[in-house]
Amino acid sequence: MGIDVDITNEVATVTFNRPEAMNSIDGAMRQRWFEIWPELERNDAVRVVIVTGAGDKAFSTGSDLKNTPPPQESFAELLLIHDNPGTFLHKFGIDKPIIAAVNGYAVGGGMELALACDICIASKNAKFGITEAKVGSVPGSGGVQRLPRSIGKSDAMLMILGAEIIDAHEALRMGFVSRVVPHEELLTEARRIADRIRRNAPLSVRALKRGIMMGLDMPLAHALEMDKYMYGLMRDTHDRLEGRQAFQEKRKPNFQGR
Repeated sequence: MGIDVDITNEVATVTFNRPEAMNSIDGAMRQRWFEIWPELERNDAVRVVIVTGAGDKAFSTGSDLKNTPPPQESFAELLLIHDNPGTFLHKFGIDKPIIAAVNGYAVGGGMELALACDICIASKNAKFGITEAKVGSVPGSGGVQRLPRSIGKSDAMLMILGAEIIDAHEALRMGFVSRVVPHEELLTEARRIADRIRRNAPLSVRALKRGIMMGLDMPLAHALEMDKYMYGLMRDTHDRLEGRQAFQEKRKPNFQGR
């Protein structure tokens, strides 16, 4: 029990597997979580990642407050000496696309994780919330900054300051969820999306994700300038030439990631 990783057909499925605890994250899971992402980044057999939770009640409710004692070190020591402020999403993310398949409650750190993924789809019974204000705290893994960038200031203020929990259809209306499906179809839909992505040229997919993420932090003129360099990097790759030739020959391309 903890976190399971399955790799099938170039898609890694990372599953929080503590349904009896609403898939909350204890210390052992947190350490394993930090280890998973460098492994998936280095693994050439993985092109897309799906993150989900076991069962039908929770994606994740964030840190397990009952079994996660506060650190003995000061925050300054953790951040400046160990380069680990203790947040769940510290250094989270890789160039490969990450799909959140939200199967139930995604609150606290679970909501922050869903926001940090590249694509978020949800089952009809999914619930979302950043509820730290109810317990006299603030989110520690980026939710305060990511949510208004995803849905705009007013809805974000309403969710965060009101500490309200919304359903999947309201999340779809706000725009941080792309698709809502019946619970029994959630993983099938996530794998369908992942399969469509993985069939594309891997260098192109990774370059496009990096370009989007970097461009979001740039003025438009600078981002457009960066696009020129990104295009130049890809122009003479084997896969680009293969893609054009396959189109001319009306066959499926044989992409090799080079």
